[in-house]
Amino acid sequence: MTTYSKTRSALARHKLAPSKRFGQNFLVHRHTAEAIVRSGEILPQDIIVEVGVGLAALTLPLARKARHVYGVEIDSGIIRFHEQEKDLPENVTLLHQDILKTDFHELEQRCGGKLKIMANLPYSISNPFIFKLIENRNHVEKATVMLQKEVADRLLAGPGSKDYGIPSILLQHCARIRKLMTLGPAEFHPQPKVDSVVIQIAFSAERGGLSSLSSDEYALFVQIVRATFSQRRKTILNTLTAMHLFPGLEDRNEVKVLTEQAITAVGLSPRLRPEAMGIQAFEDLSRSFQRLRLASARTGRDEG
Repeated sequence: MTTYSKTRSALARHKLAPSKRFGQNFLVHRHTAEAIVRSGEILPQDIIVEVGVGLAALTLPLARKARHVYGVEIDSGIIRFHEQEKDLPENVTLLHQDILKTDFHELEQRCGGKLKIMANLPYSISNPFIFKLIENRNHVEKATVMLQKEVADRLLAGPGSKDYGIPSILLQHCARIRKLMTLGPAEFHPQPKVDSVVIQIAFSAERGGLSSLSSDEYALFVQIVRATFSQRRKTILNTLTAMHLFPGLEDRNEVKVLTEQAITAVGLSPRLRPEAMGIQAFEDLSRSFQRLRLASARTGRDEG
């Protein structure tokens, strides 16, 4: 019996089917799952968080490599499947949770250190999961994640690319991303209509997102990135002027003057569009706006 047939047989035996609601596509080739686990560079002392256990295609090779695996699984049918099959080794603990609602701080405490994540992500949660990683960057060391190709392309994209945008910048700001492998639809049951890509996201204190911006500057950074790309055909001067980043100033002309000053102070052209700007430019712009905001606030207090 082929691995594909075994997958279908196991599901049928437990009256299960791939859930459209949960976006399930099960890996069906053992050698592929083992290759993904090898790409994650698992060490014997590692405690791994696996997102989406499925039929344990990744879980079993992970358990052979790591000290312990915590499998976060939303589907109660899958949890029941493994309880009945008793097919998981002792160093695997299943957590019946929605990863998008999971408390990463609590999970970090359970694991005894920053999280190392492996995931064959349902396509339906790819984007929210990536943003959850960004929000919880201080709790994660690295994540080896399988995504649909178009999402991976966006995360890896650089300035000038049509795929470059909000997720590209916010993730690359705080992590290094590597493409590890591409998988075709035949690797899964049911077969998706697109290719999948495995990437590794490594969060590090060396990256600017964790060290070089203050909390106020980072809040501005996110605000500026989101606003400029939501109107990517406009110049950054027009978009940022409309954002009104100087609280307390009511004169629109004065706001525009200060906005242009913040842009030119870091050597950028007010006529730039966001897709032409690298991550460093957005970081510099955030610092520049914060400096001018503080100076403007002090001036307002002195005049008052």
